[in-house]
Amino acid sequence: MGHLQDVEASLVPMNLTVVAASGRIGGRIVEQALAAGHHVTAVVRDPTKVAADVRVVAVDLLDPARSALESAVEEADAVLSGLGPRRRTETGIASRGTGFVIDAMQAVHARRLVVVSASPLGTVPSPARPKPPKHDPGDGFVMRHLLAPMARAMYRKHYADLALMEDDVRDSGLDWTIVRPPRLTNGPLTRSYRVASGRNVRGGFSVSRADVADLMLRVIDDRSTIKDELGIAS
Repeated sequence: MGHLQDVEASLVPMNLTVVAASGRIGGRIVEQALAAGHHVTAVVRDPTKVAADVRVVAVDLLDPARSALESAVEEADAVLSGLGPRRRTETGIASRGTGFVIDAMQAVHARRLVVVSASPLGTVPSPARPKPPKHDPGDGFVMRHLLAPMARAMYRKHYADLALMEDDVRDSGLDWTIVRPPRLTNGPLTRSYRVASGRNVRGGFSVSRADVADLMLRVIDDRSTIKDELGIAS
């Protein structure tokens, strides 16, 4: 998957819908998409949190108005979701919200979906994957035996929610890509990150949210990434 770092994002303007567009990843997707000349629809709970000059659709993704969400994704060449909990006390947001997004996309025949998950998810059980591998094939000794178990213990409820979300995405029938970053930072856009298909990046312990946003935009028209889980790390 290293070729993703060697090409520029698509120069053809697209209609992109960004879910959770005021979040820490969603906001960076919006900024980079606009800089690349794309047309952006921002799906947010609070429209006042979107400063960019974009089409804004106000939707509470835990109790959405179906018509509003369908209108937000209807003309989209791709839907990119940065949806996830902002605090450790929040649970259920990723699976429920993404489920509503999938329903809306299916209703209007939108196809391309890119979502953010997390690097330990390859080893987290779910209803569709009750017996996942004990270790991710991309993880080294420290990640397998120290950092990944620690993260799963600390964020057990969040990872269980993300595992449900991944199940729904894989079962959606859409052209999906799941991006699984490790620890997220507020570092700058570097485009020097590494990407691995179907596994975590060996020795990858962190990555900036800006680089995650960059990858999500780059994979939109890369058909080799459809129905793939991508590890990313600096």
